[in-house]
Amino acid sequence: MSAGTGGRGELFADGTDGDRTAAAAAAGAGGGTRRAAAAGAGRGTTGGRVTAVTFSDRAPGPSPAAAPASPVPPGAPPRRDGSAPVPRARTAAPGAAPRRRERGREKKPWGKIAQRIVPYDLQPDVLRQELVDLGNEFRAYQRSPEPDLAVLAELHDRKARAFAAWATVADDASLREEAERAEAAARTTREMNANRLGLAPDGDGPVIERLLTRAQGAHGRSVLEYVRVHAPLPTAQARLAVLMLTLRSARAGTGNVTGQDLGGWLQGDAERVLEQLVDAGWLRLPDEVGAADVLDARPEEPVQVTVPSLLLDAPRPFSFGKVTRARLSGWAQRAVGDRKLRKKKSGAATRLLAVYTAAHSRPDGRLGGAGEDEGLGLDAVAGLCGLPPGDVAEHAGLLVAADWLADGEVVEGRLRGRLAERVLPLSGLL
Repeated sequence: MSAGTGGRGELFADGTDGDRTAAAAAAGAGGGTRRAAAAGAGRGTTGGRVTAVTFSDRAPGPSPAAAPASPVPPGAPPRRDGSAPVPRARTAAPGAAPRRRERGREKKPWGKIAQRIVPYDLQPDVLRQELVDLGNEFRAYQRSPEPDLAVLAELHDRKARAFAAWATVADDASLREEAERAEAAARTTREMNANRLGLAPDGDGPVIERLLTRAQGAHGRSVLEYVRVHAPLPTAQARLAVLMLTLRSARAGTGNVTGQDLGGWLQGDAERVLEQLVDAGWLRLPDEVGAADVLDARPEEPVQVTVPSLLLDAPRPFSFGKVTRARLSGWAQRAVGDRKLRKKKSGAATRLLAVYTAAHSRPDGRLGGAGEDEGLGLDAVAGLCGLPPGDVAEHAGLLVAADWLADGEVVEGRLRGRLAERVLPLSGLL
């Protein structure tokens, strides 16, 4: 058998019967097909018929013109017959669908509260959103410049409810414990807020801004008891100085004082009392600094004094922190430096009695506890103030005259009465 072209370039093949016309008809019409056949690509004969040649690694499908082939990967080995390698089929990138799912998942807000990550799949969704919002609001509250205990108490209430619901959904005992802690925190915060912003004694009237919380009031009473027992000198002037210097030095045994401080506490007795405390070994001044130098100290250059019994290497008589120490010191300073007490030229004993009555009053201003415990024992009052018990009533009368006490009298060995309304912010909240 032979193949060739006719006079017009048409393809023909000689079969067994030498019929060129049949071969030309089998070649088909169309210039593109004839040119491919003339190049010798993809034509053959079988049993006298002309047939198309196919590749074993290419399945029947659309022609290359219908769909572009993928690029040949670099370094692909040549085919066995020496022809160029066939481009591989284009495939989808692995993992595309999971990444789409993750992108959809990230649309949910991220949440963390109480060192716990809020699960993405937590149901119901309203609970999950509440936990996320609570975490954000707690963090915003911590960044706020001014604390608002009412707002904080409400946040703790919401946290308690949300964690109780979360514990039910997850059947997690630790979540239930967290809810109980939040309930306790809400109660404590509301109590602190009530102590600091209590109502007037009649339950109506304006809100009273308390200087101390209930816990701080208890710490203040512990300092007064410490001074009553450990003051090195029995006089009222020395005890007043010991009280104020103890509050300045309570944390580390050292504190700063100025001449203005000492003059306000002790008036004309300041230098003498200071020297007595130094001689008794209760107070230590810096080297080459005398009592007169302390009285000359200005607010911009205070003198640091030392109380050896309160140094860090000694047993700690107090457990409060620096914030409470500062608050107690300011509270006592406000009581001792009260304007009306200064105007009446009240002495050290009267000022100590003013501090003691404020510290041992209830939120409504009543002195001492309720019922049979109402009022203050004369022995304890006299012990702090450096007075004989029989003189307490006289100094209580001076406090009534200075509008520190609304009323005060000694009945059956106890000082009974209540703080004046203007002094209620200084109440120790028994």
